[in-house]
Amino acid sequence: VLLLYFGSGQCPRCRQFSPLLKDFFLRLTDEFYVERASQLVLVYVSRDETEEQQSAFLRSMPKRWLAVPFGDAFKRELELRFAVSEVPAVVVLRPNGEVIVGNAVEEIRRMGPACFRNWQEAAQLVDRNFLLAEDFDDWTRRSITDPIRRLKYKLDKETEAKNKERQEEGEESS
Repeated sequence: VLLLYFGSGQCPRCRQFSPLLKDFFLRLTDEFYVERASQLVLVYVSRDETEEQQSAFLRSMPKRWLAVPFGDAFKRELELRFAVSEVPAVVVLRPNGEVIVGNAVEEIRRMGPACFRNWQEAAQLVDRNFLLAEDFDDWTRRSITDPIRRLKYKLDKETEAKNKERQEEGEESS
């Protein structure tokens, strides 16, 4: 599950919410609190005015938090794509980029780490339950070795085609 945290170290509401989010993240990913870290990634999308403000904020947060670089135009694209109009905002995404929750700030405030279980279930249920029966007809499972196998079989088919052409040429010349 991917969290996009839109915030600013200077915003009073963000300064109030950030410690909650930090605790939320640590309780799900730090081995001090859990036996096995949850599959959770947090990306900070800064609305800070300077790079120094962004760096100062990130120094006070867990080291595992990722951040969009300060001057990157992709921040604006993310804000538009997920309709972020005010901060703080936390967009919860499935690994494929589909939105689970548009803004989870209140959910995190109310439920704490318990809401992660709901998101995790939502991410997995969508995969299992919303495929129609006919979707499975052309559905092929992929493994780690799939690209290698496809390359191998493609080469086998090309070799077969060349051999067939040679045989046909041999029959024509006889």
